[in-house]
Amino acid sequence: MKFLDEYRDGELVSELGRRIAATAAHDWTIMEVCGGQTHTILKSGLEELLPGNVQLVHGPGCPVCVTPLELIDAAVEVAMRPGVVFTSFGDMLRVPGSRLSLLDARARGADVRIVYSPLDAVELARRMQEKEVVFFAVGFETTAPANAMAVWQAANTGVENFSIVSAHVLVPPAMEAVLGSPECRVQAFLAPGHVCAVDGYEQYEAVANRYGVPVVVTGFEPVDLMEGILGAVRQLEDGRAEVENRYSRAVKREGNQEARRIVAEVFETSSRKWRGIGAIPNSGLCLRPAYASFDALTRFGAQTGEVAEPEQCQAGRVLQGLLKPTGCAAFGTHCTPDHPLGAPMVSSEGACAAYYLYGGRD
Repeated sequence: MKFLDEYRDGELVSELGRRIAATAAHDWTIMEVCGGQTHTILKSGLEELLPGNVQLVHGPGCPVCVTPLELIDAAVEVAMRPGVVFTSFGDMLRVPGSRLSLLDARARGADVRIVYSPLDAVELARRMQEKEVVFFAVGFETTAPANAMAVWQAANTGVENFSIVSAHVLVPPAMEAVLGSPECRVQAFLAPGHVCAVDGYEQYEAVANRYGVPVVVTGFEPVDLMEGILGAVRQLEDGRAEVENRYSRAVKREGNQEARRIVAEVFETSSRKWRGIGAIPNSGLCLRPAYASFDALTRFGAQTGEVAEPEQCQAGRVLQGLLKPTGCAAFGTHCTPDHPLGAPMVSSEGACAAYYLYGGRD
């Protein structure tokens, strides 16, 4: 299959591993931002092909994982209201809040449904005028255009019984938060190709220049990732700090202009709390005043007070690349996919789930 089989070529992956080993003369730590990339790395055994002086750490690039407990609690509160149909992507349902998950709420009688697109939720609201249909708008820049279009469509077709819980987060501010930590050991980034396909990579140039770190845009197949690692190592060895696009089959510097336009019309940036990390300025998207009536938390008066993370859960350190999942004492014992303490063990992009599925357990 074009653009798939050739990017899973085992011989080419091994050859790239040898080229990385031949290039890396020093110790380097590289963070892959996206949880989807983490899963490919673990599933394909890419770390085993790298020399000992090139280490990968896993970043906060899982939007489900970084959704804070307070927002999960608020979503559950809305879902439990009479007359509400609460819709979401499937991996959000099992993410634990401080008391309940959305799946728990459904077990207690809430009308919680999985949809495959926010536009499906708008159509559901159009058909069920007697109900309030709410969509949990979670994701990075990748899903923002579809969620913006859902709000725009509802506003322009008179679907007033539709609203969203906006949990959107943005990648560049998270990278800066990682780099700003006194414990940071990240020296280069593999940037998420799907985010850059939508939003371009212009904004990463400021990060690379300000912090002196290479940023290499990569895809999600083994060859993509090994080429990205090789590009990052070459820059590090040369003393360069540039943005390099290794995913040119899908990414342009300016991104998708039409997608960016609809996002800019409906959303504006805001401070956002990240699970286990804390508030990061300008790292979220909230509805602009013209579309504020579609904010479900305001519509239903849902509360988002401070909630403490479980003491055993080390999700925050995992999401900042400060701890491997296997370094958490609860991993695989008190925290499993069946009984998760935190979202990284639940989400299909979570680092803890990747280690549980593909290795790292006795």
